[in-house]
Amino acid sequence: MTASPQPGAAGFLARYQGLKDHLPGARLPWLTALRADAAAHVAARGFPTRRVEAWKYTDLSPVAQAGFAEPLTAVEGALALPKPRCAARAVFVDGRFRADLSSLAGLAFRAVSVAQHLDALEGLLGALAPMADHPLTALNTLMFEDGLFLDVPAGVDGGHLELLSIAVDPGRPFAFHPRHVIRLGAGAKLTLLETATGGGAQYLHNPVFEIDLAEGAVLTHGRAQGEGDAAFHLSMIHARIATEARYDTMAVSAGARLARMEIHAALTGPKASCHMNTAQLAAGRALVDTTTALDHAAPDCASRQTCKTVLAGQSRGVFQGKILVRREAQKTDGYQMNQALLLSEDAEMDSKPQLEIYADDVKCSHGATIGALDADSLFYLRSRGVPADQARSMLVQAFLHEAFEGLEDDTLRDALTAAVDGWWARHGTAS
Repeated sequence: MTASPQPGAAGFLARYQGLKDHLPGARLPWLTALRADAAAHVAARGFPTRRVEAWKYTDLSPVAQAGFAEPLTAVEGALALPKPRCAARAVFVDGRFRADLSSLAGLAFRAVSVAQHLDALEGLLGALAPMADHPLTALNTLMFEDGLFLDVPAGVDGGHLELLSIAVDPGRPFAFHPRHVIRLGAGAKLTLLETATGGGAQYLHNPVFEIDLAEGAVLTHGRAQGEGDAAFHLSMIHARIATEARYDTMAVSAGARLARMEIHAALTGPKASCHMNTAQLAAGRALVDTTTALDHAAPDCASRQTCKTVLAGQSRGVFQGKILVRREAQKTDGYQMNQALLLSEDAEMDSKPQLEIYADDVKCSHGATIGALDADSLFYLRSRGVPADQARSMLVQAFLHEAFEGLEDDTLRDALTAAVDGWWARHGTAS
């Protein structure tokens, strides 16, 4: 059944009504109920406006006004793919899993299509992703067709896996909403490299991750977002981190007309930890937004957040980072820093760090800096014969690469560094 591309939340609801009997899991009572709940949230809340505090600096009206249609026909046949960075790779085209392009044989854990294994996801999908205050999570729940289910058993080192998302231009604006579910058992480990790319079409990529880390589990999550210049990328991570478990995420946001990476992580057991390092880059009239919320809900937990932003042209950057320390979370160690480099007088950065502390034995701090390239450093390089453009390039890339200084994994570091260098090669000379 074809659904007309109407704009806004009403358009998505209309398409859901036309497609709901054909969406994956339409005959599963638990998923039907979950989608119905999502429809109620979308109908009641719609797209958030700038009057909503969490969206004060990011205007979603271009998304709400666009007439997106779901890619109803799966893209088949060979595609030009970037060279694999990991031995194992899961490929999604327009939000749908492509087994013929993926290489998942021989893994020591389950890595499968969500759409083909929904029976195994009852009680998991939706368990960590509240919809009441997260309208884009509700939209994803309403419309998702596929995603990746990773289930690493206790004690297993899953090695490296690449999750590649590609948007293919169907000749009209389109939207896809992958739902990824990741579960690591006690003491399990996994390194995940997530890459998102697309062409020049106008599209909405709205992925949601639900990440559940059991006691002592370690997930290292690299993210390289390089969507097309007309795209909208709105990603959400909901993570639960148990006793002595660790979630480390390192991200580069270097594409899309509007890109928002949002992470909500709960440290639920003693000595859990979470590190978030982000480099976000924008040029022209693009907007990049990193929004995080760390919930320290147990004692002796640690968190670190570093966000580096480079803005050229008339672009805008946003950083919103909240650390919540509950009364029972004594001996919390939380640190947050965001730094922005403006390469143009017309660029703009909005920063909103937040600390909400109810415990009395804690060590929490945050800081923010916004400025232009250091004139003394430029003069130093120029005085030693370095050409002006090369001097600017050296300083900007050094500033961004600091975000990944502590990253020991060569695969992730090379991928993220390449994303930064690629953005500078495209936009550096115009800044």
